Amino acid sequence: MGTRVAGVWSGFVWPRSSSGLGTVTAITWWGTSDESEQNMNVANWRVVLTGHSRGLGAALARALLARGISVLGLSRQALTGVPGQQAAQLTEVALDLSDVSAVEAWLASGRLGSWLAGAEHTLLVNNAGTVAPIGAAGGLQPGTSGQVGLGPLARAIALNVTTPLVLTDAFVAATRGRADRRVAHVSSGAARNPYPGWSTYCATKAALDMHARATQLDAVPGLRVASVAPGVIDTDMQADIRAASAADFPMHARFVAMKQDGQLTAADDAAQRLVAYFLSDAFGSDPTPDIRQVSV
Repeated sequence: MGTRVAGVWSGFVWPRSSSGLGTVTAITWWGTSDESEQNMNVANWRVVLTGHSRGLGAALARALLARGISVLGLSRQALTGVPGQQAAQLTEVALDLSDVSAVEAWLASGRLGSWLAGAEHTLLVNNAGTVAPIGAAGGLQPGTSGQVGLGPLARAIALNVTTPLVLTDAFVAATRGRADRRVAHVSSGAARNPYPGWSTYCATKAALDMHARATQLDAVPGLRVASVAPGVIDTDMQADIRAASAADFPMHARFVAMKQDGQLTAADDAAQRLVAYFLSDAFGSDPTPDIRQVSV
């Protein structure tokens, strides 16, 4: 996995291959040279974060890195604007998370287990997701009949449900025997309340909620799991919602008004609260909390 020099694994590149994984660059910080990091008790935390390059995912990545925590980011794109020392704590894998075969191929490489090896505290944050397709049943897969490949509905299910469950299973297997391993699904109020035009989004987020509830009942040793609703956050997803037509999304005017009236939570503010909860002793006591109702 590269050459270790003075507490740092040098950067390496996984070349493009027939598996479709694309080019992957990674630089990982393994040592602890900063005394404040040791005092924060974060030196032995490792966090796997999906969709880390934009929106809430980018804010979560920056909040974790600012605490001195090593992050493995899985996304199609890289996170930009990371300061030097924090960049040394970040490993990035270029991966299309809606392509389940590519995710499975990457997991089969064993790199997840290698990156998590030796960590006392481990966390998987299934953040990546999409609100698309928006609209009523019967018009969610336009133009896909007779074509090869997944349409927007199937891609949404893969990204929002299949990949999080596949990653969770691999993460739990890779951390077997650890006393503190955690899985956080980023859920939504749409998991708990139906919205017209959002049948796919509501169903897929509800699936994550039920997965957390059922997994908690499994009582896997050392494992805590929660599907956390983060509130309404000012990200590109909200911009996509406002860009949808009122015919496809009858509650369109309400979401436009929330933006105009300043009712959206800044991504950085939401990320700080979420990270504090993810790392807290309270995490996992409730399998489906709303972060707005959690004391952190």
